[in-house]
Amino acid sequence: MDSATRASDARPDSEDGVVEALRLDGNAAAGMLSEIFAADLTAARATCANCGTDRPVGALLVYAHGMGVVVRCPGCDGVVLRVARTPTQVWLDLTGARHVVVAAAPPPA
Repeated sequence: MDSATRASDARPDSEDGVVEALRLDGNAAAGMLSEIFAADLTAARATCANCGTDRPVGALLVYAHGMGVVVRCPGCDGVVLRVARTPTQVWLDLTGARHVVVAAAPPPA
């Protein structure tokens, strides 16, 4: 991590108590994450971090092989996401996506 990143991540001392009170562990996001990953991700929109092309995931280029898939941008051929499966885990790498937008599930009636 470079010094510029560390400086931008620093919080003023006056906010430490507020930040600490709001901070939870990753389990607090379980409900939201299950909503997102239960959705059809092929309909989600992904923006390539390399060139800015914005397309539905289903319109990206997929290269599949035994361990998983590599999903590339049709605009610049950059890797947008990778999914790999081991016997006990699924690895998802979204570092090539500036963001992925999934339509929200409708609220329960």
